[in-house]
Amino acid sequence: MEAARNRALEAWMVDQQYSANGLAKAANAAVEHITGRPGTYDGRHVREWRAGRVRWPNAITRRALEHISGRTAADLGFVPRGTTSSTAVPPQEDPMQRRTLVAGSLSAAVAAAAPGAASPRRIGMSDVGRLQQKFEAVVASDHKHGGQLDIETRAVALADRAMNLQNSGSATQRVRSSLYATAASFRSSAMWAAIDGRRFPDAVPHMREAQALAELSGDQAIKFRIWSHAGSLYRHLGLPADARAANDVARNLHITRRDPMFASLGMARQMAIQGIAHERTGLPRTFDQAWEALDRADPAAFRPVWLMAFYGEAELHSLALTAHLSAGEWSTAEYHAHQCLAALKPHMRRSRAITTSRLAHAQLAQGDVDTATHTAMKVPAEAATQHARVSRMLQEFGAALRATAPGSVSVRSWTEHTTTWRATA
Repeated sequence: MEAARNRALEAWMVDQQYSANGLAKAANAAVEHITGRPGTYDGRHVREWRAGRVRWPNAITRRALEHISGRTAADLGFVPRGTTSSTAVPPQEDPMQRRTLVAGSLSAAVAAAAPGAASPRRIGMSDVGRLQQKFEAVVASDHKHGGQLDIETRAVALADRAMNLQNSGSATQRVRSSLYATAASFRSSAMWAAIDGRRFPDAVPHMREAQALAELSGDQAIKFRIWSHAGSLYRHLGLPADARAANDVARNLHITRRDPMFASLGMARQMAIQGIAHERTGLPRTFDQAWEALDRADPAAFRPVWLMAFYGEAELHSLALTAHLSAGEWSTAEYHAHQCLAALKPHMRRSRAITTSRLAHAQLAQGDVDTATHTAMKVPAEAATQHARVSRMLQEFGAALRATAPGSVSVRSWTEHTTTWRATA
């Protein structure tokens, strides 16, 4: 006897505009999100589900489909073993009904289960918009303080909120994709906060979670952000080959061909990777390519808030400073530091502290002890004591200063200055 087609799954796929291959791809990403390993589905598997030849998929398949759709396997037309297709699948217990029964109100439970009860909530772009406003606040906090554990924790909580919303009702495919992209954005911010705070082991699971969510969203911009951040993570870990490979994933996304600003950022971060690999001869050319792409970018084009909040002339010079400092080209590093500081926007307090610390290193490496010390003392106490990257750079500066000019007035001034920091921390 021919199997009955799964009309519920068919209808959902039509409503969400999924082809067989498209759903297989989403299912593979969902399996990776759940298990850490990508799935192996293809269009044939989906056609088997749709044709009814697979009536009750295995547990991981059901979880993947439920993750994608926000519906139970039964709602998607699958029939548990031991029941017939004509047998109604028992509905899931309603949480409100359960609470009412616990309270002892049987009449309210009956009313909740009665025909005509309220339909599932419809999730819309206005729900997504409210979450995206919170993302803007996370980005703003990052530029003020950066690297703080509370930013990381808040971003993770908001990512979870986006995923809870994903599973709380029905939505169009556009809304679902936007929710996945929003959750990925929060996770990528958690990842960056961990990188910036030098909590590298914590950054890795955020990266993997963000990558899985970005695949489910199909959003090119957030994929770029996550892979570009992955390159930064590996660069901070001193792994230039891995950093280059991750950054290449970002640079090869088609969004870099559509928008020169993404291409410019990809090249600028490539330059920072070349610096730690000591590829000095290629640095000027890479900088010129990044600058030329930035110059071609349409300033009026719509772009994600995270990109517009930080990337421009100042960040390009900042990454050039990073590259030349790593490569030991001190005078060129100093030039880019001054250019960066001149172009930084007022709200970018964390970036100013980082750039000032790097400038002090470049000046000290050239033997300008007094100027370097004066520069380092300009870093605000808050950044010097509470931002992990800045604290580490200034500790390294102090050690280099003592080695370069032991017993000097500059060393005594620096020691007194840092003592004041510690007293006020």
